[in-house]
Amino acid sequence: MRMDARVRPAGSSDIDVMIEQPLECHLKLALNGSKARLHLPPVKVCTVVGDRQLEVPHPMRYSMCLGEQAMPRITGTIITLNEEARIAEAIASLSCCDEIVVVDSGSTDRTRDIAVALQARVIERDWPGYSSQKNFAAGQATNDWILSVDADERVSIELADEIMRWKKKNEVRSAAAMSMPRRVFYLGRWIKHSGWYPDRKIRLYDRRYCNWEGDFVHEWVRVTGETGKFHNDLLHFPFRDWGDHEKRIDRYTRLAAQAARSNGVHGNLLKLVFGPPLAFTKAFLLRAGFLDGWRGLAIAYMGARYVFQREFRILR
Repeated sequence: MRMDARVRPAGSSDIDVMIEQPLECHLKLALNGSKARLHLPPVKVCTVVGDRQLEVPHPMRYSMCLGEQAMPRITGTIITLNEEARIAEAIASLSCCDEIVVVDSGSTDRTRDIAVALQARVIERDWPGYSSQKNFAAGQATNDWILSVDADERVSIELADEIMRWKKKNEVRSAAAMSMPRRVFYLGRWIKHSGWYPDRKIRLYDRRYCNWEGDFVHEWVRVTGETGKFHNDLLHFPFRDWGDHEKRIDRYTRLAAQAARSNGVHGNLLKLVFGPPLAFTKAFLLRAGFLDGWRGLAIAYMGARYVFQREFRILR
């Protein structure tokens, strides 16, 4: 059986790798069906994270639906802008999808070329806002079930396997959407507390009953119907380093202030004064951020900084 990089999982060697120039590979299933061995020809790779840091086991196992039609069919969607360093891994992680749609808003790097090489369907569209772009991407799919991920997210092998089993059982009538826990990798470590985990997100949904809302920042899926739950993790790599985190806070607080002003919200001096220490206390103490060590302290500080900058910009 031949499969391209669009539908195969990331490698399970000592380090996870990003395939930048994918070539054909052969997936050979062992006769006992318990493991799959992946043979790749030479490719150019880039180290992402080592196994010692990963902490989340990734055995190479899949509940493949061989010889029968897997239902329902799922379209994976990704919205992008200058994501050449991360788009290949994001696409490769969508092994449980039947097609992949990438909506790009004017990348000047190799994002679109890499996506096309990985056999994703790429559509160019000017940036209208987060939810609008994601709703547009869902509208371009040939399937009603959508698995929406960002370029800095990865569907773990365990989650992909769980989705494959869900497809095989054909449980589409039980829910209009499915949520999943999201695990964040921050400054070289997986975060287990601080309000960052389990951080459930709806990423798999039926577009006939769901849509994205919130165009400025922190978009979410509005669901008409029941929401089911997956148990395995969606992996999130939101910040490349400390400086990237600072830049994100600056950008997101500007967007949050813009959203507040557009909704007629006025600044509040009490929120500016008491909001940051309350945010720090909530993350570090009430949500057990201290168990994440110095990274928990950093998360609490950045949370307080976000609140201060947001309220200051709204007040200004």
